Amino acid sequence: MNILLIMTALLLAAFGAGGAETFPPVAELALRPDAPDPLVMLDGTPVTTKEDWFQKRRPELKALFQHYMYGWFPPPVKVRGKVTYADKGFFGGKATLKLAMISFDQAPAPQIHLLMVIPNQRKKPAPVFLGMNFNGNHALVDETNVPDYGSKTGRGTEVDTWALEQSIDRGYAVSTYFCGDVEPDKTNAAGGVRETIQVPRAADDWGTIAAWAWGLQRVMDYLATDRDIDGKRIALVGHSRLGKAALLAGAFDDRVALVIPLQAGCGGTAPSRGRIGESVKQINSQFPHWFCDVFKQFNDQPERLPFDQDCLVALCAPRPVLLGAAVEDTWANPSGAFEMLQAAGGAYRLTGAEGLAAQTMPGTNQLIDSNVGYFIRPGKHSMTRGDWKIFLDFADKHL
Repeated sequence: MNILLIMTALLLAAFGAGGAETFPPVAELALRPDAPDPLVMLDGTPVTTKEDWFQKRRPELKALFQHYMYGWFPPPVKVRGKVTYADKGFFGGKATLKLAMISFDQAPAPQIHLLMVIPNQRKKPAPVFLGMNFNGNHALVDETNVPDYGSKTGRGTEVDTWALEQSIDRGYAVSTYFCGDVEPDKTNAAGGVRETIQVPRAADDWGTIAAWAWGLQRVMDYLATDRDIDGKRIALVGHSRLGKAALLAGAFDDRVALVIPLQAGCGGTAPSRGRIGESVKQINSQFPHWFCDVFKQFNDQPERLPFDQDCLVALCAPRPVLLGAAVEDTWANPSGAFEMLQAAGGAYRLTGAEGLAAQTMPGTNQLIDSNVGYFIRPGKHSMTRGDWKIFLDFADKHL
């Protein structure tokens, strides 16, 4: 946590408090029809060494993403966790089901209700998939001891969506919580972290995607205290808008060992300059709370963005990233996302890692399992048991 505080201080020192006076106005940014190169500084200086990447370009990109798109993260706050329920006989004795209440040491911030499923047959702490869910923990299991906090989704209706037992059988723990515990997914939401843990920044204040990403980082703070979990083998996973948050959290937090944003689309893994699927203007119009207000100034000219989502993937280098897509999910622009992975390859190679080991998109159900990976399957916008099998195959090699 101290490292994160230091990094936040360094960013603020380098770029100011995020006020408009420290960044070029949107109208003065150059028009760039192609995605900006992650290895070129904003002033045009090439980045040719690992030192310049980590000490100059990476902090610059983090600041640019926060000011122009996601909004600024507040510093970390202390978290406290309490296990409220444990069942070592889950899945016929193969796993331990734990429920924990995570509180922020800053009243009146909301609490996170964390569900953890941990394999019992292990000799050391388990690697873990961490991600948010859309409808509450009770939807992921049939277990009646997992509370239903008022969601309209029925108990056990998303058993196949998360396929928890499959991960247990492969030796992985899974940790998840309802995204609304951190920040409700609606405009002018009350009671979330943006209202209760607030750093006023005007137009570049953090949006909901950043709030969710910040929440994932705080849950990692808690997981670091759990002796059943290997804190050095955390894989962030998220579908759709929660995939956007997972990628952002992974890009900004080096404790994340692997990132899996599934069908994350515009504002996540697809290019803002894309001509397929959802556009910057459409996403800002339909979900005005997801990003900071400055991002709306790019609605009609996304070509002025001083970055694209290839730069967000590049911020994860040299750590592995797996991107998943579906053939019928054209709204998420599968081909554009593939291009973003390709464009991030230079940063991976500069940091001594493998980029995307393919020049063309693979056929359906074919996993490109290089350090930067990709797969596309038949079907629509969803997360499935089959997707989790691919997550596990990729994690076996890279986590």
